[in-house]
Amino acid sequence: MARKGKMKSKLDPFTREVIRNGLVAAAEEMFYSLGRTAKSPIIYEVLDYACGITDKDGRLIAQANGVPGFLGTLTYQVQEVLQKFGADQLNPGDVFIANVPYSGGGTHLSDVSLVQPIFYKKTLVGFSVNKGHWTEVGGKDPGSWTTDSIEIHQEGTMFPCIRIFEKGAEIPSVVDLIRANSRLPDETIGDMRAQAASLTVAANRVVRLCEKYGIDVILRAIQEILQWGERITLNQLRGLPRGTYESEEYLDTYGIQEKPVKVKAKVTITDRDITFDFSGTEGQIRGPVNCPTPAALSAIRTMMLATTDPHVHANEGCFAPMKVNIPEGTVISATKPFPTSTFWEGMSYAQDVVWKSLAPLVPDKLTAGHFLSVCATIVGGIHDETGATWLIVEPEAGGWGAGANKDGESGLVCSGDGETYIMPVEIQETRYPILVEQFSLNTADGGYGKNRGGFGLIRDYKIMNSNGFVTSIFGRSRFPPWGMAGGADGTGNFIEVMPKSGKAFRTDRVARHPLGRGDVVRLITGVGGGYGNPMERDPQKVLDDVRNGYISVTQAREKYGVIVDPNSMTIDREETSKLRKRL
Repeated sequence: MARKGKMKSKLDPFTREVIRNGLVAAAEEMFYSLGRTAKSPIIYEVLDYACGITDKDGRLIAQANGVPGFLGTLTYQVQEVLQKFGADQLNPGDVFIANVPYSGGGTHLSDVSLVQPIFYKKTLVGFSVNKGHWTEVGGKDPGSWTTDSIEIHQEGTMFPCIRIFEKGAEIPSVVDLIRANSRLPDETIGDMRAQAASLTVAANRVVRLCEKYGIDVILRAIQEILQWGERITLNQLRGLPRGTYESEEYLDTYGIQEKPVKVKAKVTITDRDITFDFSGTEGQIRGPVNCPTPAALSAIRTMMLATTDPHVHANEGCFAPMKVNIPEGTVISATKPFPTSTFWEGMSYAQDVVWKSLAPLVPDKLTAGHFLSVCATIVGGIHDETGATWLIVEPEAGGWGAGANKDGESGLVCSGDGETYIMPVEIQETRYPILVEQFSLNTADGGYGKNRGGFGLIRDYKIMNSNGFVTSIFGRSRFPPWGMAGGADGTGNFIEVMPKSGKAFRTDRVARHPLGRGDVVRLITGVGGGYGNPMERDPQKVLDDVRNGYISVTQAREKYGVIVDPNSMTIDREETSKLRKRL
């Protein structure tokens, strides 16, 4: 038996697997530590963050399930630290902070990355890294992100990859800067400290692995883990048809510019790699839907895993066969000073065009189109009783597309949000002066198919305060989720503002719209796309949908060709057969 801290003579497969799972466990412990110690509901309730561990070169070796749109950026953020400072300038206990969209692992300014080098004795082993959404980082609007910014400088405070801890000690001047630029300084600083502490949790676990197995064994195991990830992906690629597959979609930009923006992808699969080419995607705009390149790369990584092996414990090796071409200055490769406040809209479409291209190849893995947008919402104001700023910052859940063997999921957050949750009603009504008057399924007319699309949600916020406002952006409004294999398209996402007095209106985005006591904001997310010919849907499933109130007797007849007796709630099978033959 090898002595503590000494190298074993061999790295057997069993030890490598133990180490691999130990690294994954370290990342997951970081994840839970952050969620339990953060100050903001957007982190501890919604789970709007991600955690991972890289090797000394910034290559991902383990991650916890978190926001997919964040996970793919962690590699690039660590590599920015290495490029800017160099490995020889790093110390145990150093922590770096960054949020600039155009470099590293940037998305928008509210998403803040922290990075800590991991040392065993004097040897750099790797890095722990996380990225979380901070409720407030300054800027012209409460909650920091907005729908009408025209340049990055309106959107909050930029942290250009700088130290925030040096050798374990907080740098007071940087903390003071953050505090001075936040409308909610206690929550913001609390979230920062929670992120930093969770990095140390993961680092300590990696050090223990080094103590147990020896540094040389750990480093060798890391190399083999990366090779294992590459083999997994290559084996899956060999099962896909060779060829080139193309798709395009149009990004809603209503309220920013009238003309929608085209996002285009060409995916080429060979024996050794898969190339994602976004040539033909239109240019960035003076509106905050632009997506930075790191976020687009993260979206592509998500689709890479979904297409190959969605259940693998991902590491950098899984993405080794991935090649990407994104011309600079497009709506999915923004450059300074173009705004990125609602970057997830551009990022979602970068993912969706790849999804749409590859879905026919792997219908068992990729469904029809889903509601897609984060449908991000801020409802806030100045509290009548405390005089303090209050902010609800959250994503919304909606309908997913149907698959080859299943109906779509209802009330699930979009693919870019992954492990996040919507905020519980009990938390909202306890912490904030609002009343949730409605929380129901959106069974709008759409998503019909052999397998139907999942349903979106309808949520009503009634303001119980003398003042308030709403900022929200609901993409995929003008261009509904796409159906597949003969299935019908789904329905769009919308916001409705219903004043206590005055005229109600429907929109897809709104910025700081004033609200008063008794006003209602209705958030409507869409139905996912259907899969297959609706006339092939099992009549029993149609009847179940009628009984559950998802569709009417009329819809059963007109959309599915199924005759349901409204009194007995039974199927007239003879008439159903005749009708389906006619249709």
